[in-house]
Amino acid sequence: MPARSIPVELTGAMYFATESPVWGGGRAFYDPQATGRMLARAHLVTADQFADIAAQEMYRAPNTDLDLVEVLTQGRAVLGEGRYETLVCAGQIEGMPVLTFTAPWGMNDVQWVPPSAAYARFLAAGLLSTGAWELDAVASYVAACPGAAGHWTQQSIIDLLIEKT
Repeated sequence: MPARSIPVELTGAMYFATESPVWGGGRAFYDPQATGRMLARAHLVTADQFADIAAQEMYRAPNTDLDLVEVLTQGRAVLGEGRYETLVCAGQIEGMPVLTFTAPWGMNDVQWVPPSAAYARFLAAGLLSTGAWELDAVASYVAACPGAAGHWTQQSIIDLLIEKT
């Protein structure tokens, strides 16, 4: 488990694209070059923990070292062409780098795909659990993200969260 987790707002945008075989809909990606802000949770993990999480998301073998030099010095490292194979340093918090992984393409370079109900609920519940944002704000945010917009509404996201409790 992470040593701690905090709410963060990153420059850029979240969007949904490609098709997740696990969730059955669009996956969430981060475009740090997009205009806007992305609501997220930052988890304080070790470099080994981050490497293991990244390996899982990249469908790579676990327990391998992840070279972070390029992402820490250049702000970005493309490790492959697939989804979640691009490392991004989105800034620093308390002197520690905020690292994440996303796709090598930009938000407007790929077809958007609506997230499934289970995935939209999971993401919204995670944001809500930080205590930083109210239910209406989280629901509005998720519903407005490219891929979700036009498929999900603020009220339908609220309904997903309420029916889970």
